[in-house]
Amino acid sequence: MTVSSYSIGFIGGGQMAEAMVRGILAAGLVPKERIMIAEPTTVRCDYLQAQYGICCTQDAESLCRACNVLVVAVKPQLAELVLTQYRSFIKAGHLILSIMAGIPLQVLAGYFTEPVRLIRVMPNTPALVLAGASAFSPNLLVTSEDRKIAMALFSAIGSCVEVPESQLDAVTGLSGSGPGYVFTFIEAMIDGGVLAGLPRPVAEQLVLQTVYGSAKLALETGEPPAVLKGKVTSPGGTTITGLQVLEEGAFRGVVMGAVAAATLRSKELGA
Repeated sequence: MTVSSYSIGFIGGGQMAEAMVRGILAAGLVPKERIMIAEPTTVRCDYLQAQYGICCTQDAESLCRACNVLVVAVKPQLAELVLTQYRSFIKAGHLILSIMAGIPLQVLAGYFTEPVRLIRVMPNTPALVLAGASAFSPNLLVTSEDRKIAMALFSAIGSCVEVPESQLDAVTGLSGSGPGYVFTFIEAMIDGGVLAGLPRPVAEQLVLQTVYGSAKLALETGEPPAVLKGKVTSPGGTTITGLQVLEEGAFRGVVMGAVAAATLRSKELGA
């Protein structure tokens, strides 16, 4: 079976759910008639229906009856409150994908009355512009077909990999929190341009394109970052002089430490 033969339901109609709908429709994975969102806010429902031509409901039973793939897209602190409303309607035939941060598969399974196929997913905020990095971990009941569905859905909003659940905290510390590190680096680069004498709008445009272009170059060539760095670093030139300052400031060590600290914090929150 292909993804298009399934009906996709979203529990929660926030920004991430909207990004997934946009990506799914843009990729032609599922027709709009087979997408439904359960959203308690009427204004939000009206917007989603008008914007994407999908069906919106405020009724848990209706969503579960209409859809065999359900994406849980609510805030983690609302998990028990929301999923309790769905407990009696979710059956063994449903595939549940959770994008709630920090809630382990074992805890998720406890919200339901019978064993269900569960996949835990960690996306990141660039998914909002269909450039996300997602990782997912399935429970033991998940089939190979279920894995293909998850891979297709989250590849529609960027790139996607499968990892053991034991690695999801590291994923959270790296790609989940990563946009925060990148934005801080971008901000510092812009300030550096201003310090060097550039008008801020000019510095901002140059930095944003430089970061975008560098990532695009690495993705499209497939060359290791160290090789690409070597190609722009000539003997005695400006780049090696700037890199020396970064090394003196332990730049790489600080970034590695940030990822490690965020990973540890993810483990603490999950516990």
